[in-house]
Amino acid sequence: MTVTNTLDFKAVSVAGVTEYIQLLLEGDEQLRNIWVIGEVSSARQHGSGCFFSLQEADGSATLSAVVWRSQLPKLSVMPTVGEQVVVLGQLKVYPKRGSYQLTVWQVLPAGAGLQALRYRQLRNRLASEGLFDDEHKRPLPALPTCVAVVTSPQAAAWGDIQQTLAQRHPGLQVLLSPAIVQGEQAPKSIVQAIERVGQDGRADVLLLGRGGGAVEDLACFDDERVVRAIATCPIPVITGIGHERDESLADLVADVCAHTPTAAAEQIVPALSNLIYFQAQLLQRLAQATGSQLWQQQQQLRQLSLRLQRLQPHSQLEQAQQAQSWRIQRLIQALQQQLQTRQHQHQLLTEKLATLNPTAVLRRGYALVKATSGAVVTQASQLSPGDKVSVRLGQGHLEAEVLKVTEE
Repeated sequence: MTVTNTLDFKAVSVAGVTEYIQLLLEGDEQLRNIWVIGEVSSARQHGSGCFFSLQEADGSATLSAVVWRSQLPKLSVMPTVGEQVVVLGQLKVYPKRGSYQLTVWQVLPAGAGLQALRYRQLRNRLASEGLFDDEHKRPLPALPTCVAVVTSPQAAAWGDIQQTLAQRHPGLQVLLSPAIVQGEQAPKSIVQAIERVGQDGRADVLLLGRGGGAVEDLACFDDERVVRAIATCPIPVITGIGHERDESLADLVADVCAHTPTAAAEQIVPALSNLIYFQAQLLQRLAQATGSQLWQQQQQLRQLSLRLQRLQPHSQLEQAQQAQSWRIQRLIQALQQQLQTRQHQHQLLTEKLATLNPTAVLRRGYALVKATSGAVVTQASQLSPGDKVSVRLGQGHLEAEVLKVTEE
């Protein structure tokens, strides 16, 4: 800071004052990373960035701001005249102009706009994880025996759900898992109620319901904890939250979404009257199908009977039996003829064998002479006087000694 002595007081230069202000503002830690809320009173695009002004709603204060061109693609929203925004930036002093402005890094919508932005960001993140995909949706049981309801026991929705279920399906077991469905404690309470149902294990389906209300009253059903509790619930979940115009993240992750608690109760179980009517329709269709099938079988039986009459299987069977009998007779005749032929051949061979039998020759007076060696004697020269021989006759045999040998 430059100080000049003039008469009896000290004067500070313009640069010195500006430098001092710059040190104060830019050196303040709170001003280096500060969130500022205000209404955009003016905005203009420039080659180097976007220059705009923030002011109080009553116009009592204004703050100049700039977003440099490199930062523009990173903004959540663009500064728009008349919009309430929250900006993040750093306060900068420009000595040549003797002014200061806010160098902005991020612009967010304020109030409801900020809530909407947070809702979109959470919805996109959960959607990227696949929590809302149809492939994860489970069908509701066709005819549940036990239904669990997560809602406030003091809410009108609980009465509507009970009445609807009792009218449509008397005797249905309904379990209440009480929860706070509004306020800061609601998300934690709803998650605990859903977990109780899963641990209990009796219910076939879970209904998460709440009647209509203001947007802020239904904010608990956009809570990430509630969404993940529904996604991990071991049984199918149907939601009936608010009115037809309302849609929460809980509706998106649920297996089935109904517009109201009453509509959800109607979808859980079919009306008993509808079941009776449906049963009557099934019986009628069964009777028609049975009659049609019986008529077709009768027609087919008639056709087979006519075909059987045309084919005359009894006549064909008789012909086949006659042919078989004729073949058997021929076979017997052929065997008898073969037997006679073989018997005649046997007789001839027997007679021939008898003719050739040496015993018969011996009976006619001939004898069979054998030497002591066992050889048959056919010539006298085979023996010498004194040799002993064995003589076989027609009846019996004898031992003899050769007295004389005569050769002729």
